[in-house]
Amino acid sequence: MPAIKVMIVDDSAVVRQVLSATLAEDVGIEVIGAAVDPVFALEKMKAQWPDVIVLDVEMPRMDGITFLRRIMAERPTPVVICSTLTEAGSETALQALSAGAVCVVTKPKMGLKQFLQDCSDDLISAVKAAARANVRRLVPSAPAAAPVRPKLSADAILPAGSAMVQTTETVVAIGTSTGGTQALEAVLRALPRVSPGIVVVQHMPEKFTGAFAQRLDSLCEVEVREARHGDRVMPGRVLIAPGGRHMLLKRSGAQYVVDVIDGPPVSRHRPSVDVLFRSTARFAGRNAVGVIMTGMGDDGARGLKEMHDAGAWTVAQDEASCVVYGMPKEAVKLGGVDRVLPLTDIPAAILGKIGRRS
Repeated sequence: MPAIKVMIVDDSAVVRQVLSATLAEDVGIEVIGAAVDPVFALEKMKAQWPDVIVLDVEMPRMDGITFLRRIMAERPTPVVICSTLTEAGSETALQALSAGAVCVVTKPKMGLKQFLQDCSDDLISAVKAAARANVRRLVPSAPAAAPVRPKLSADAILPAGSAMVQTTETVVAIGTSTGGTQALEAVLRALPRVSPGIVVVQHMPEKFTGAFAQRLDSLCEVEVREARHGDRVMPGRVLIAPGGRHMLLKRSGAQYVVDVIDGPPVSRHRPSVDVLFRSTARFAGRNAVGVIMTGMGDDGARGLKEMHDAGAWTVAQDEASCVVYGMPKEAVKLGGVDRVLPLTDIPAAILGKIGRRS
């Protein structure tokens, strides 16, 4: 398998030197060049185009966000943002994700050289994850994958159980990861104000989800907000699980509400799609629609199968429109998917305009 070709674009000579040495330690990565700013980078890339670009934000002649947008418009290429300006929840981080960055790595303002050396495994993993992203079909925007942890199932949070009886309200549960920020934006912006209540798990670190929800709220007709413990799920409202905490669907009388709780990572994620989907299977059953979209790994695949078996109608995003066809693929393999649809058809599925199983 050929090595992943990487271009480093950073105005710091120290960063270029340390990043080049760090990435070169992995036999699966080849650093083909380093540039002090995007203008020089573009000249170098004419001779050999990289598989992944590691990009700073604050640089002379052209900032990294502008360069990122240009690359995604002209020749989409996986980009890992590595900057001191992209701390969790910052406007710059959200701009980078929205513009198409696959991963965001925050550099500290002090002790930079030591940080880059200490985090060499994470940086190498970020580059390898970016290289697998399918940016030529849909521009991705998701943070770096979480470090490897023991892989727990949803049993760590709640045991399996039966669903509630049918009610008049439909609940839509959506799970997504790599590439999901833009996929969610595309889906939610297409929904009218009168839409079913929606609960979402998007794999994101703590402090990102609040700003992400605020941004979507400013763009969408539906209300979008970061979920709080006890929030009601209601038509026209989208609740996004906060980073670093699990979100479960529950019933309170005739209403659906969410519990936001702590707990161990499930399927190596917190929040976990499996946790949301299993709770939806239990408390909504056939009153629910489950949607699994672009993402790496298999979080949500088993939970979607539980929703399907409880009578929910389930949808997976198709491979052609996914940045990473991991989570949907695993859900299909488990037999938990009723329909496989392109991203553009998912809003209609949520609104019930695409025929469901009888």
